[in-house]
Parts: sequence; structure tokens; C-alpha cells
Amino acid sequence: MKTNTILIAVLAIALLAFGFCGWQIDQERKQTIADLTERSTTAETSLKEVQDLKVKLESDLNDLQTKYSALASENEALQGSVEDAQKEIRRRKSAIYRLTKASKEKDGELTSLKEQLAGLIDAKTQLEADISSLQEENAQLKEENAKLAADLATTQEERAALARLNETMQADIENLTLKNFKANGFTVEVEKKNGKPTTWKAFAKRVKVSFDLVGVPEKYQGVRKVYLTITDDTGAPVKKEVPVSATISVNGQEQNIVAVSEQNVDIQESQRLTFNHELEEKLKAGFYRASIYTDLGLLGAASFRMR
Repeated sequence: MKTNTILIAVLAIALLAFGFCGWQIDQERKQTIADLTERSTTAETSLKEVQDLKVKLESDLNDLQTKYSALASENEALQGSVEDAQKEIRRRKSAIYRLTKASKEKDGELTSLKEQLAGLIDAKTQLEADISSLQEENAQLKEENAKLAADLATTQEERAALARLNETMQADIENLTLKNFKANGFTVEVEKKNGKPTTWKAFAKRVKVSFDLVGVPEKYQGVRKVYLTITDDTGAPVKKEVPVSATISVNGQEQNIVAVSEQNVDIQESQRLTFNHELEEKLKAGFYRASIYTDLGLLGAASFRMR
């Protein structure tokens, strides 16, 4: 009994083990079938993709063959074009060589022409400079000639004026001067404001007249009025706001004078006298005459010039 029980237990265990093994085998079978089914599906998909790729590759191959044929034809045409192009290149290289050679020759000629042109330009520039210099020199000469002509005309006028003045002065000295009562060492100076001498009218401020009386007879000595007159070459007196009018008498002939100043002088046998006249207006350019009178006539005169 006990043995049967053990056998039954062993048999039950064996059945359970066999059932478990069968279940496990069935599960493995199902998984294998599922795997095979999935693989089959995948294989079918891959096969379709391969078939599609085959169709595409065949189409691409046809396109490539068509393009190859076109390129082969174009290549044949290009081969001919290349040969023509090479011939054209050789022809043009030959033409360029000839042109380069000719250009070098022309460059040499051009360089020579440029050098000649530069020489001509330098010569032209030098001639223009010489012409300009001559024109300036001519203009300067014309200006100098005009100035010389003006100076000559002025000199001639001045000489004429001086001649008239000297003629009048000499005539007056002869007619109005007493033989034994006249001035010697007669000088006239025109001074600036600072006392320095000048001949320019713009700077003239005073006229200084000096003279000597030598060997004056006794009958002419004593206090007498002495007059200073200043006139231009026409005999017109210089302007003075209050001129001095006087009448002199020589050899019984009376003459009116207009003086710029007068002094009461004690005439002695020998002495040196000086008159200073402050100019009230500027003198004009020209010749002037300074004369010294007494009531008895003209003592002396001298001319001076203002520029």
C-alpha cells in the first residue's frame, strides 16, 4: 500500500513534469512560429523592396545608357571642336607673335618719337620762357622809356621854369639891388620838423634863409625893416594866412611886395642874418625863389627846389 502510494506519487510527479515539458515545448513552438512568421513578413517586405530597387536600378541603368550614348556623340563632336580650337589657338599664337614683334618695333619707334617730342616740348618751353622774359624786358624797357620820356619832359619843364626864375631873379637883382648894399653868401634850406634838411615837399616844415652883409656903407646902416618873400616859378607868393604887404623904393621907383615875414634889423657894416619861416601849407613840387628886401630894394635872392 505504501509502495503504491509512492508509485502513484512518482507517477503524478512524472505526469506533472511531462505536462510542464509539453507546455514549455508548446510555448517554444508558438514563439518559433511567431518568429518565423515575423521573419517571413520581413523577408517578404525586403523582397518587395529589393524588387522595387531592381526596377529603379533598371530604370536608372536605361537613363545612364541614354546619357552615355548622348555623351559619346557629344564627345565625338567635341573632339572635332578641340582640334579646330587647337588649330585656332596655334593660328592666334602665331598672329600674337607677329603682332608682338611688330609692337616691339613700334615701341622702339614710339620711344624715339617720345624722346623727340620731349625734346621739342623742352625747346618749346624754353622758347616760351625766353619769349616771356623778352616780353617782360620789353615791358620794362617801355616803362623805363615812358619814365625817361616823362622825366625828360619834366626836366625840360623844370629847366624852363628854372630858367624863367633865374632870368627874373637876375633881372630883379640888376634892377632892384644897390651896388654897395646887397647880400653875399646867400643860402636857402628847407627843413623837416626835426630841423634836418629835406627836398621832399611832404616833409617840408620851414624855410631857412641865411645871408651875409659885408661892407655896408654907413648911410645904409641903422634899424631897417627887412622882408622875406617866397614865390614859385610863376612869381606867385606862397600862401600865408596873414601876409605882409610892403612898398620898396629903388632909384625913385616904388614896388609893392608880399612878404611872408619881416624883421626890424639893426644893419651893421658886416653881419650874418637868418630868417626862419614856418610853412602854413605844404609846398607843391617845383622851383621856388626866396628873396630878401629892405625899404631900399633887393638885398639878394636864391632859388630852391621841392620834389
